[in-house]
Amino acid sequence: MMTTTRRVAPYLSFSVLALSATMTACGKAPEAAPADAVGAPQAIGAENVAVARQDTLRSGPSISGTLIADREARIRAEVSGAVLQTLVDAGQRVSEGTVLARIDEGTVRDLAISARSGVAQANIAAEQAARELQRSKTLVAAGAIAERDVESAERANLGAQAQLADAKARLSSAEKNLANATIRAPFAGVVAEKSVSPGDIVSPGSALFTVIDPRSLRVEASVPASALSEVRVGAPVMFKVNGADRMLEGRVTRVSPMVNPQTKQVSILATVPNSANALVAGLFVEGRVASEKRIGILVPQQAVDLAGITPSVMRVRGGKVEKVEVQIGVRDEAAELFEISSGLAGGDTVLLGAARGISVGAAVVVSTPRDAAAREAAPRDTTAAKTNKP
Repeated sequence: MMTTTRRVAPYLSFSVLALSATMTACGKAPEAAPADAVGAPQAIGAENVAVARQDTLRSGPSISGTLIADREARIRAEVSGAVLQTLVDAGQRVSEGTVLARIDEGTVRDLAISARSGVAQANIAAEQAARELQRSKTLVAAGAIAERDVESAERANLGAQAQLADAKARLSSAEKNLANATIRAPFAGVVAEKSVSPGDIVSPGSALFTVIDPRSLRVEASVPASALSEVRVGAPVMFKVNGADRMLEGRVTRVSPMVNPQTKQVSILATVPNSANALVAGLFVEGRVASEKRIGILVPQQAVDLAGITPSVMRVRGGKVEKVEVQIGVRDEAAELFEISSGLAGGDTVLLGAARGISVGAAVVVSTPRDAAAREAAPRDTTAAKTNKP
């Protein structure tokens, strides 16, 4: 009896284990597994979703450059002297003709007075020479003097007229220098630079001020020579300035006829209206020449996974996450958008960034942000997620 009991126990234990393994393999073991798989919906922030939209997509060669003033005047001294007074500072708006500074005009004033005196003397001499010439002509007609006396009177008259013209030119130059001692704005704009202070001694050519007109700016940029065929005068330019996220638009006004031999780039100029004075010169810009324009389904670049063999996105439909393979069309680097040729439709909700790591089939719900600004935008994303149910 004892021997029989020892032999039956191992077989019984093995059968129980085999039966347990078989039930586990058939998926009938733990009853709690389906409950864990369903679970509560996972909350994701509104900033982690985006709605695929049908919109206009622009593509073309990328550009980088600088925003400069279309009208810029670098004002320099035209007379020598000490700066007596400066009336404006950098950043101050000025009108055309506004006095910016005054230079000591003592020397040029004396020269102007001397020039006026010279003109008066030359004018008297010219009038006297003209009368002498007329008298000589009358006398030679009466036979009172020889012909050579008339020729001498003509030469004297020509000399007097030349001296008068020279005196007038000297007066004009002196009066111009006298006017140049008062520095004025050449057009309405903003004082961008101020290079002098009262007491400074300046000479012709010394930098004084820089005045720009900020109402019309231009982008001075370059494009690769290989993309020159896509650039034409009048083409729109879409760009952003450093420190701002808003997309701006300008128009190509000039394309350089030669390629830079060092950089293999072609310079272009594009005008940028700035009537609201929202932009300032000197900012670095990046963007593209929008040589191609098309309408398509657009999603942010952060929504597309390019790591696999086929690009894919994580789409929310019916409150569940699903993986969708897509075909990518044109890429708008400036706006950071992808065109989706197939796989998505307008209104589909896709996950962004880290939210793409959520497992396929997981239930999700878009949570409403707590801050007031985000609350206004959150319902749009939540509604879009709900309307995509099959």
